[in-house]
Amino acid sequence: MVVRKNNLLTCLLAYSQTRKLTHSPTRLLCLIILLLVGCRQEQSNLPSPTPSATETPMSESEPFRVIAYVTGAVIPELIPYDKLTHINYAFLIPNPDGSFARLANLWKLQMIAEQAHEHGVQVLISVGGWGWETQFETMAADPASRALFVQNLTRFVTDNGLDGADVDWEYPRPGQSAQNFLLLIQELRQAMPDKLLTTAVVSYGATGDGVLTETFDLFDFINVMSYDGPDHGTMAQFNTGLEYWQGRGLPPEKTVMGIPFYSRPNEVLYRQLVATNPEAAYMDALEFNGVMNHYNGIPTVQAKTQIALERAGGVMFWTLEHDTQDELSLLKAIDEVVRGE
Repeated sequence: MVVRKNNLLTCLLAYSQTRKLTHSPTRLLCLIILLLVGCRQEQSNLPSPTPSATETPMSESEPFRVIAYVTGAVIPELIPYDKLTHINYAFLIPNPDGSFARLANLWKLQMIAEQAHEHGVQVLISVGGWGWETQFETMAADPASRALFVQNLTRFVTDNGLDGADVDWEYPRPGQSAQNFLLLIQELRQAMPDKLLTTAVVSYGATGDGVLTETFDLFDFINVMSYDGPDHGTMAQFNTGLEYWQGRGLPPEKTVMGIPFYSRPNEVLYRQLVATNPEAAYMDALEFNGVMNHYNGIPTVQAKTQIALERAGGVMFWTLEHDTQDELSLLKAIDEVVRGE
């Protein structure tokens, strides 16, 4: 039985009268003991105070992202889902009127989405890629074709059980093109408020200026392609790209830095380089068919991942199929840094 304050004294007096303790030291001691017991009982039954706003725990920050681009050549059964947080399936090709070309091996994308979700990995469709700038320009400049693009992409994401879309327009130009890109992303965000929306951008320089800072709030994160060009995959290119985008106001948690799994000037796959010479896994340059090719070996990949851990929100790479399936795997090297091994 819980004794409330407004009845406490009445109960105590009645008890003391019943026990004939009036005007005695024993009565006084009894009253004190009962008063203390009653108060403790009352306090223990009061509801817990509601935490104030300052006592509310901070929400956990986004986990470090490890994003694999894959193509139709990928073998779903060989994907190491336990080392990834996201997969970008490339590419859904846009048409100038806002429609899309038929995606080959759609079943493979659907299989990957199903398997990835079982491992807690999110899957996005990557739209565009290198060489489709004209289609993007024409589509985004016209409100009707832009609306059709948004409608079709939203339906594609929903129908295939995907987590979002990665817009890979290489590249909107400063000026009207940049404004059309902004309009496109605004309309996509409105159509897919609960889906991931990302983009792939150049490392740095004037080409990057076609992505206006107003888009930063609309994207969940931005994938910086810090590879290709004359400084393909160098640490200088990586650091310059990081500084360029964050210097423009891209938050660190939205900055995802890219790592190549292939070489330049010839696009030799990392696994091909290692098959030629296993020591290539620990170098950044190798002569291949008489040409010196530049790429990223394990030490450089791990150094870049460590920088991203400290200054960005994740790493991504092109592509998973270029990697090995053994101890010399670049994804394995990334995973070891992320896990602190």
